[in-house]
Amino acid sequence: MSLHLQLQQRERDNHPIRVALIGAGKFGAMYLAQVPRTPGVHLAGIADLSLASAKTNLARVGWPEHQSQAKSLDEAFKQRQTFLTEDWRSLVSDPRIDVVVECTGNPIAAVEHCLVAFDHGKHVVNVTVEADAFCGPLLARKAALAGVVYSLAFGDQPALICDLVDWARTCGFPVVAAGRGHKWLPHFSESTPDTVWGNYGLTPEQASRGGLNPKMFNSFLDGSKPSIESTAVANATGLSVPSNGLLYPPASVEDIPFVTRPISEGGVLEQKGMVEVISSLEANGRVIPYDIRMGVWVTVEAETDYIKHCFEEYNAHTDPTGRYFTLYKRWHLIGLEVGMSVASVALRGEPTGVAQSWNADVVATAKRDLQAGETLDGEGGYTVWGKLLPAKTSSKMGGLPLGLAHQVKLVRAVKKGQSLCWDDVAMDTTLPAYRIRMEMQEMFAV
Repeated sequence: MSLHLQLQQRERDNHPIRVALIGAGKFGAMYLAQVPRTPGVHLAGIADLSLASAKTNLARVGWPEHQSQAKSLDEAFKQRQTFLTEDWRSLVSDPRIDVVVECTGNPIAAVEHCLVAFDHGKHVVNVTVEADAFCGPLLARKAALAGVVYSLAFGDQPALICDLVDWARTCGFPVVAAGRGHKWLPHFSESTPDTVWGNYGLTPEQASRGGLNPKMFNSFLDGSKPSIESTAVANATGLSVPSNGLLYPPASVEDIPFVTRPISEGGVLEQKGMVEVISSLEANGRVIPYDIRMGVWVTVEAETDYIKHCFEEYNAHTDPTGRYFTLYKRWHLIGLEVGMSVASVALRGEPTGVAQSWNADVVATAKRDLQAGETLDGEGGYTVWGKLLPAKTSSKMGGLPLGLAHQVKLVRAVKKGQSLCWDDVAMDTTLPAYRIRMEMQEMFAV
């Protein structure tokens, strides 16, 4: 039965999926915009460190004012309203909550939120893909051991890519490559929150109107987010990653099946079965017409002449040989689509993308020459960006995962463009996120 039909039945039975949201920022606000329009779902509680900001976002999305006036979680359940609190643990520990949507964007906090939710028997939809990038395989393992579902968030590009890969494999197609689009030029890796809007293509006024966080959006622009999301996809699907970081080949939608072929056949791939990100800009900065900047894609191969002829007969979008076909979605709607994950984990017990192995890692890399004593400020900041590397490479070099490069002091100088190692920083080894990362590295040693 379709998810929507099941949700309608839950509504008729007065037995909604009960959801707790941790973090009511931009992504969370987009989900909030859809919840009142979704049958069979009750957002019982919102936890945020700034209740004022949460209330501002509720107003921004048109949330009914009476809906968030519950004085307690008990009242929220009785009146089918929403309780706002700074205490996320009170929501996660309540036995009436079915699904926790982790939406803080803070990878260290997100790991703790996920682990506590598992301990209390909650399914988790993890929007904070940064956390998944540095310890997703172990989070998935711990969720399974707790008998709950851990999932990437539908609407975010990794889950949509995983969906395309699953479609291809279920249909019997070998996946040659899969990934997302991005606006990319090499110097963007040096971008900071001070330069982000001009490079991103928004005015400061547009950014302010949308409540957009410059540091978060800079993590998209400087290559950190594409690396993080490609890591999540590789770990969820088993696809390989480039040996020395994403290549960002420029291509229109029409050219994707041409460039996402092996080098030996005129493309850019080291081998078949890889993740990659397509740039919407030529090397000279020219905007490519009909780009895939905001979308996702998968390239598959026709292994027989018969399949190749079918591609031709049905006017499928292929390379000049007719063997490589690309299916794509040109847009994704971010938090507006998270309801798919909530329904899937609660009604079907199925994730919309989940790590299966440790194939890839994101290593913190210096944006400029850094000196001993400086404090790293994580993805999207002024000091480091995230470089996608094979897990074997990261493990061998002792690479510092980007997700743990927050408020950490350097103990020695690092040159611009150099990827950092554990020995470069004074890491707080008491952090739960650090301990789980070490546990993952040991369990999934490569």
